[in-house]
Amino acid sequence: MKDVINSRPGVLLATGLVLGLLLGGVCQFTFGQFALEAQARETPQPKALELRSPQTEANSVEGRLPDQAHVMADVGYHFANLWFAADKQNWPLANYYLGETRSHLKWAVRIHPVRKTSAGTDVDLNGILEAVDNSFLAEVGNAITNKDAEKFKIAYHETLQGCYACHTACEKPFLRPQVPTAPGVSILNFDPNATGPK
Repeated sequence: MKDVINSRPGVLLATGLVLGLLLGGVCQFTFGQFALEAQARETPQPKALELRSPQTEANSVEGRLPDQAHVMADVGYHFANLWFAADKQNWPLANYYLGETRSHLKWAVRIHPVRKTSAGTDVDLNGILEAVDNSFLAEVGNAITNKDAEKFKIAYHETLQGCYACHTACEKPFLRPQVPTAPGVSILNFDPNATGPK
């Protein structure tokens, strides 16, 4: 009985400590919220025009995206693999690489839709891409759909000419595309009859 009486102050002390911590936390949370709300009311809000003002490149989306040259390297990768897929008559793989080529070309144009020449003339890359996509790349797609290797080769060569015309219009005639001599990837098996990894 004496132990129960002696433990009563300890229990009361522990209970008081727990209640104190709980109440302290609630008060801190409540008063902290009031402080945050008061600070938010005191902080001047930007005007609508300020929200649309240009940011520094490091903070803008443009500063975080790859540049057009990086995306065009991806285009080259996909377009080279397209050649080897069609050469092996792996038409599903060729169709995949055609889709990737088109997708990355659109991405490249979204990054930089207009180029300025040294004479100050605008080169509308959107218009050029639309023309290339609706003519040359459409013919490549038709050859893939029809599984026609000869028409594919012709359409591929014509597409290379269209690519070079764009490079020349952008004052980059030194970027001369050619029929690839090796695939851009060595880990893929281009054989349409392959059943799995070797």
